[in-house]
Amino acid sequence: MQVLAITSQKGGTGKTTLAGHVAVEAERRGGGPVALIDTDPQGSLSHWWNAREAETPVFVQTLVERLPDDLERLRQEGIKLVIIDTPPAITSTIVEVVRVSDLVVIPIRPSPHDLRAAGATVDLVECLNKPLVFVINAANARARITTEAAIALSQHGAVASSIVHQRTNFAASMIDGRTVMEIPNAGRSAAEIVALWDYLSNRLMRLQSAAAGEQEVHGAALAMAAQEPERAVQWTR
Repeated sequence: MQVLAITSQKGGTGKTTLAGHVAVEAERRGGGPVALIDTDPQGSLSHWWNAREAETPVFVQTLVERLPDDLERLRQEGIKLVIIDTPPAITSTIVEVVRVSDLVVIPIRPSPHDLRAAGATVDLVECLNKPLVFVINAANARARITTEAAIALSQHGAVASSIVHQRTNFAASMIDGRTVMEIPNAGRSAAEIVALWDYLSNRLMRLQSAAAGEQEVHGAALAMAAQEPERAVQWTR
């Protein structure tokens, strides 16, 4: 099981919209079972899920102090991906969510104010030694500042190759618990989420492979260490 946190200290970056859309696309593409967790007191993701008719993704209620135990329970129940929405501020909640995450997604609107505000989130993620990826969200088509934002962000971490543009169908789909992949006449928006999930799933797979490789090396080192005394005795005969 892997944990994907969507976080930013700034409000209005589209965390909840991305959380719901990525979760639905992951389910659609075979990345599930997917579980959603909402740690934002505003509860926007919870409201969206309550309005949703589809049974997936599942929604899990928890408290930050129970988060590690509940994640372990979800792992045992066969959940493959957990996506956590967070409050729009650097709080103890965000610290604990980032601590248990495998990958942190930081949505950024391409504006000078949003770029400046991202620093505190980046500092937190780096302090906890977690991999991050920036997602440029709510961009205006063909706006020069979008390209400039991508260049600026790339100096601080990976930037998702899929840019999510500002369109009213994102907000409209969320009203009744759906996503742009589930409403008509939203092909371009849906394609952007498909591409975003392609990028994120690839990144998650690489992280999982790296973790498995580290465990294998660690296991081999332990096995060699266990054999050392016996080898030493053999050499002294």
